[in-house]
Amino acid sequence: MKQSILWAAFFCAEILTLSAASRAQEPQAIDPSLRTDLPSTAIDRPRSALDIAEAEREAPKDRIETDRDSFTPAVTTVGQNRFVLEAAYSFVDERRVAETHSYPEFLLRYGLTRRVELRLGWNMEVGGGGSSTSGSSGFSLEEEGSTKIERETVLLYGLKVFLVDQDGLIPESSVVLMARTPTSGPDTDTHFSGTWVFGWNIRSRWKFDAAIRYGTENEENDRFGVWSPSAVLKYEVTERWNAHVEYFGFRSTGKAEAFDRHYVSPGLHYLVTDDLEVGVRLGWGLNDQSSRFFVNAGLGWRY
Repeated sequence: MKQSILWAAFFCAEILTLSAASRAQEPQAIDPSLRTDLPSTAIDRPRSALDIAEAEREAPKDRIETDRDSFTPAVTTVGQNRFVLEAAYSFVDERRVAETHSYPEFLLRYGLTRRVELRLGWNMEVGGGGSSTSGSSGFSLEEEGSTKIERETVLLYGLKVFLVDQDGLIPESSVVLMARTPTSGPDTDTHFSGTWVFGWNIRSRWKFDAAIRYGTENEENDRFGVWSPSAVLKYEVTERWNAHVEYFGFRSTGKAEAFDRHYVSPGLHYLVTDDLEVGVRLGWGLNDQSSRFFVNAGLGWRY
C-alpha cells in the first residue's frame, strides 16, 4: 500500500515537471512595438502632422467662455470651484431718446458644481434708454418719447444650470435664471428673467447657439413681459481669434403700446491666454423701433 502511494506521488510530480517544462518552451507574446525583426508596415504607423492637428482641434479645450461674448449666453458653465469675472462697456445710439452708456456690466460667476454656477452682478446705465442690447445686464428698455437723462444702478443675481451634453442631433443646453433689483434710479421693482440656451458644436471650428428668454418689465404703471429670441453662429478663425454673427430681438407681451425690435450683430474676440479674453461686438437695429447702433467692448478673466 505504501509503495503504491509513493508511485502515485512520483507520477504526479513527473507530470507537473513536464507540464512546466513545456510551458517554458512556448513562445511568449511580444509587444509589436518592441520587435526589431518586423518590417515597419507591421507596426502602427505614426500619425501625420495633419492627423495630429485635426485630433487636437477635435479634443475639448479647457478655455474660458464668457457670457458677454454675445447677447446669447454661453451654454457652458465655468466649472467646479472656478471663478469667471466679466466686465464691459456699451454705447447705444437711440432713435428717439438720448444716447445710453452702460458700464461696468460686472458679472461674477462661480462654479458651485460642474453643472451649477452662481451669478452676481452690478451695472449702471446713464442716458435716455436702457441697454437692452447687453445680454448680461438684463432687460432695461427705453421709454418712448422720453428725453430726460436718467441714471440707474442695478444688482443682478441668479444661477445657471447645465442640463445635457450634445448627443448627435440633441443639443447641449442650459437654463439661466436671473433677478434684477434697482439700487438707485426711478424704478424700484425687482424683475425676473429666464433663459433656455442650447447649441451644437459643428465639426471642430463651428458652433451654433440659440436662446429663448422671457423677462418681466414695467414702464411707470404699465407691467408687461418681454420675449427675446436670439441665435449666434461662431467660428474659430485661429487658435486665439474667434468671430461670430448674431441675431436677437425683443417682443413685448401685455404692454399697452407694444413694441417689436430686431438687431444684427457681428463680433470678434481674442484669447490673450486660456483664462483671459477680450472682445468687441457691434450691431444695428433692423426696424424703426430698434436703437440705431450699439457697440460693446469688454473682457473676461477666469481664475
